[in-house]
Amino acid sequence: MCPLNGGGRVRAALPSPPPPPPLLRHCSRVLVAPLRGSHRSTQGARCASAMVKITTVKTKPYTDQKPGTSGLRKRVTVFQQNQHYAENFIQSVLSVVEPAQRQAASLVVGGDGRFFMKDAIQLIVQIAAANGIGHLVIGQNGIMSTPAVSCVIRKIKAVGGIILTASHNPGGPNGDFGIKYNIASGGPAPEAITNQIFEVSKVLQEYHICPELKVDLAQIGKQTFEVDTFKPFTVEIVDSVEAYAEMLRGIFDFAALKQLLSGPSHINVRLDAMHGVVGPYVKKIVCEELGSPANSAVNCVPQDDFGGHHPDPNLTYAADLVNTMKTGDYDLGAAFDGDGDRNMVLGKHGFFVNPSDSVAAIAANITCIPYFQKTGVKGLARSMPTSGALDNVAKALKMQMYETPTGWKFFGNLMDAGKLSLCGEESFGTGSDHIREKDGLWAVLAWLSILAVRKQSVEDIMKDHWQKFGRNFFTRYDYEEVDSDAANKMIKDLEKAMFDPSFIGKKFSSGDKSYEVAVADNFAYTDPVDGSVSKNQGLRIIFSDGSRIIFRLSGTGSAGATIRLYIDSYEKDPQKIYQDPQVMLAPLVDIALKVSQLRETTGRTGPTVIT
Repeated sequence: MCPLNGGGRVRAALPSPPPPPPLLRHCSRVLVAPLRGSHRSTQGARCASAMVKITTVKTKPYTDQKPGTSGLRKRVTVFQQNQHYAENFIQSVLSVVEPAQRQAASLVVGGDGRFFMKDAIQLIVQIAAANGIGHLVIGQNGIMSTPAVSCVIRKIKAVGGIILTASHNPGGPNGDFGIKYNIASGGPAPEAITNQIFEVSKVLQEYHICPELKVDLAQIGKQTFEVDTFKPFTVEIVDSVEAYAEMLRGIFDFAALKQLLSGPSHINVRLDAMHGVVGPYVKKIVCEELGSPANSAVNCVPQDDFGGHHPDPNLTYAADLVNTMKTGDYDLGAAFDGDGDRNMVLGKHGFFVNPSDSVAAIAANITCIPYFQKTGVKGLARSMPTSGALDNVAKALKMQMYETPTGWKFFGNLMDAGKLSLCGEESFGTGSDHIREKDGLWAVLAWLSILAVRKQSVEDIMKDHWQKFGRNFFTRYDYEEVDSDAANKMIKDLEKAMFDPSFIGKKFSSGDKSYEVAVADNFAYTDPVDGSVSKNQGLRIIFSDGSRIIFRLSGTGSAGATIRLYIDSYEKDPQKIYQDPQVMLAPLVDIALKVSQLRETTGRTGPTVIT
C-alpha cells in the first residue's frame, strides 16, 4: 500500500536517523525476492569495501518544481545548470516515503535513455541510499519503459518507482528531461502526492546524499553497499524486458501471434521505435520470440537525442513510417514514443487509425484477447477530449462508460476499484488494467490479436466498425510553445464569452453548416471512487447535434504553453462515413478559431501539429 494516501505530514528534511546498526562484515546475497527471469549475475552481490558516508548538503528551495500530469518536465539545461535542482526534486520525491518504511522498501527506477538520464540515476541512487531506502531495482543501462516500470512495481510490490522521461518530448542536450513518481499501484502519483512533493520542494533547506557511491548500470546482478547509520543498501540491475514480456505472455495468445507473424501466411509489419525505449522490447518480443523478421523493426537502438528526431508517434513526427506504409509492402505499421507508453497504428497503404478509434475498435473486439476472456470487462473509459467513438461501443454492448480528465491517474483510480478494464486517450495512449500506465506495445499486440482472429485488414476492420457503430470524425490541433501570457489570455477571454448567459442557444455558421450551442462549460470531474473533484479540465462547447469543440492548455510541455484544440463530430450516414476528417470538420475548425480568437490573440497562423 502506498504511504501517505493524501493525508501525510509534509517534511522539508529527513528526521534524525536511527542509531547505527552493528557494522556488517559481509554482503547479504538476497534481501528481497529477486525478479524472476532477471538473469542474475553468477558473481552474486558485489559489496563495497568501506562504509559509505552520508553527506548533508545545504540548499535553497525552488518555486517551480510542481509536478504536472506526468511529473516534472523542464529543459535539460534547467536540471544541469541550476545548482542542486535535480537533487532538490529527488529529495522532495523521496520525502513521501515514510521514514519508518524506507529500509524495507523497494523502489523501481528506469528511463527512456534520453540525455541526462544516467546522471540522474546516479543521483537517485546516492540520495536514496542516504535517505535509508533499502533496495533499488534498475533496468540495465538505466533503460526501462514506462509500462515496464509499472509492471515491475506491481510484480515486486515496490513502494513506488521513479521514471526518468519527458515522454514524447524531444531529447538531447538542448531537449527536455523529466522526473516522474509512480506509487505502489504502479500508476502515476495522484494529486495528493504530487502536491506533497511540491510543498516539500518549496521549503527544502537540505538534502542527504552519498556522493562517493557509484553503481555499474551495465552489469546485471546485485551491488550491495554498507551505508553509514543504515542497513545494507542494495541496487539490483535487471533485464529491462523480461518481467514485462512474462506479463504479456499471460495476456495474449503468443502461439497465435507467432503464427500470424511468422507462419506460412504471415503478415508483414513495420514497427518504428523512433530510437526510444521500446526498441529492445520490440526486438526481443516481436522479432525474437514471435518470429517477425529482424528488419520489420527499425530505429530500435535507444539514443539520448532520439536520433535527432521528435519521438512523438503521430502523422507529423513519424512521417518516415507513414511514407513507408504507403508503399503497400506492410500490413500493419506502428510507432512508439520515447518512453513506450504511446502508440500509432497504421494499416496497409498508410491507412491511419485515429487513437480514439483505436481504443473503440479494441473494445468492440475485446474477446479476441485471452486476458479479457478470463477477466471479463468491468468498464470502459476515455479522457474528456477523446472522441465519443468508445461511448458508441459501450452503449451498443451495454458496458459501463466513464469520461475522465486527461491524465492516466484518473483511470488508475477506477482500475484499483475494479470498475475499469480498457481505456484510452486521443493523445495516442491506450491501455488496460494489466498495469496502471498506458502501454504502446500492448496496444499493438492487441491489434495483432484482432487481425489473427478476424483475418481481415486493418482498414476493413475499421470500415466494418464505422458501419456498425457510426463514425466520430475527430482532429486535434496543437499550438506548441505559445507565449504563456497570450495563451492564458485567450483561454480567459473565451471562458468569459462562453459563460455569458446569451451564449447558450447561440448559432454559429461556416459555409453551408450551422451549429447551435447546447452546452458551454469548463469540464469538472467528480471521481466515483474517492469523491475528489477536479475542476478546470478544459473548455467545452457542445452543439445540439453532439458535435464538440474543446480547448485545453497542456501540462506536458517544458517551454511556453501548448494550446490544444479538439474537434469531434459524429456521423452515422453510411454515405458519409468514409470522407476525409479534415474536410468533414473544416466548418467546426473555422468556428472554433473565430469564437476563440486564437490567431488574433496568440499571433499563430497555424498549428504546429495536426492529428
